[in-house]
Amino acid sequence: MNPPAQPKNFLTADDAKHIALPWCQVAEFVSVENAGSDDLYLCRASFPPGEAHLFHYHPGREEIIYVLEGQAEQWVGGEKRLLNPGEMALIPAGVPHMTLNPGPATLKFLAILNNIRGPEAMVVDCFREEPWVSHFTPIEYPPV
Repeated sequence: MNPPAQPKNFLTADDAKHIALPWCQVAEFVSVENAGSDDLYLCRASFPPGEAHLFHYHPGREEIIYVLEGQAEQWVGGEKRLLNPGEMALIPAGVPHMTLNPGPATLKFLAILNNIRGPEAMVVDCFREEPWVSHFTPIEYPPV
């Protein structure tokens, strides 16, 4: 792991680290590496219609999904809601969740996580396990 960056009090779009994933584009703004954050992580994700971050969880980390544009079909545990701009989901640590863009517009949201320096894995996939695989047939993405 890279040493932490010097803490930054102000960030611009130029400070974002851009990551292309098979299901979305991520602009990582606040992380240990990018902003020297002690505890927080913030990114903006852009999902084309029909794409999803399949069921996964974050051990030891809470997450907020805050919708900026489009709609998110958001699962938190076994509960599903359609989120519109200005709406959010609070996801407790260790709870499986999934975000799908049902379309037709691009979905843009902020993902905010705490305990970024925790010793646990950042993301644990569980989309092929029951009961999650019964809720949503996995999309076959290439490995990342």
